[in-house]
Amino acid sequence: MTARQRASASAAPSGHPLTLGVEEEFILAGADEVPAVHPETDVFTDDGPHEPGAPEDATALHGEMLTSMAETATGVCTDLTQVRAQLTAARARLSAAARAAGVQPLPLGTPPVPGPPRSAAPTPHYRHMRRLYGYLVTQSETCGCHVHVGTFDRETAVWAAGYLRPWLPTLLAISANSPFYKGVDTGYASWRTIMLSRWPTLEIPPHFPSAAAYDETVTTLQRGGVLPSGANAYWLVRPSYHLPTVEIRVADTTATIDEAVLQAGLVRALVHTALAARADGESPPGMSDHMASAALWTAARHGLHGPALHPFTGRQVPAVGLAEEMMAILRPALRETGDLEEVQRLLDRVLRDGSGADRQRRTGRRPGDAFGTAEAERRVAPAAPVSADGRGG
Repeated sequence: MTARQRASASAAPSGHPLTLGVEEEFILAGADEVPAVHPETDVFTDDGPHEPGAPEDATALHGEMLTSMAETATGVCTDLTQVRAQLTAARARLSAAARAAGVQPLPLGTPPVPGPPRSAAPTPHYRHMRRLYGYLVTQSETCGCHVHVGTFDRETAVWAAGYLRPWLPTLLAISANSPFYKGVDTGYASWRTIMLSRWPTLEIPPHFPSAAAYDETVTTLQRGGVLPSGANAYWLVRPSYHLPTVEIRVADTTATIDEAVLQAGLVRALVHTALAARADGESPPGMSDHMASAALWTAARHGLHGPALHPFTGRQVPAVGLAEEMMAILRPALRETGDLEEVQRLLDRVLRDGSGADRQRRTGRRPGDAFGTAEAERRVAPAAPVSADGRGG
């Protein structure tokens, strides 16, 4: 079993608590914080245990699609305490590997300053993607936080994905952490989301009534040359092809471990709530595809402290209010999993202090301590960022 598989292994047989796995992607940068191309991607690939018997022995490092990126993965976790411990260990492990390679990882959704030309990692999979998608591959230097939740079977995973669709924009707003791109203040809270929207299927998926319907759609896209043969679609929530899990891929890489733990807690509570609704005979909440696209764009544009598009009414509402509405829906699940106190505390902090994007803009600083939970932040590397219209910032 690979580290990625360990990070998203199936839930406990009882179903409670649902298991968790978290993957985080990071930009690799030099001492000047300029993204650095590091062709020796095997430096960041380690599927073996770190210290057998230690809490971190399930974590793993991976190379990523571009040679200026790397990824960490936790093992299977049953509570947020485990998630925190393994995220801490994984970030420390990556920090040590990067330091040995003469680079440092940055917890950002997009590179804030220009760097050398990017290249795809030299693996058969990524070479195939380069042939299929061309220039798009090397222009997609984006980093996200992916949460896997065990759901026992594919029908359940597809059903849970349908339930989560309306809340993906809110999860994005809470995590938004990519306002700057190559020296430009984009005016967006999550420029990563806008960049990813150029990829086929990298969006909120349509509602699928069954696993068979999901598989038929993916097979059609593969046969049409839109997706690599045998690959899953890139949707922001999707069932695994190989494991009984659902994967939520909407969040930017978060500035701190606290914010990654918050995403894990919210996502598991959403899946928990979805399964309870299914057991009660409910249907996934309705949301049209065009409303999903509009709500996602609004979250990427404005983030947490701005307007949001309510997924059910279509009306503009404060994003903070929508986050609080989601939290109210999730409280029963959070009580049952024992996560309510911690998730409420972490969410209150983000609602008070803002997301990573808010903090970067407010202070002119961005997270420099990629591997701690503290508020430590240091100055943005790009001198005098310019606005999206080309004027000085």
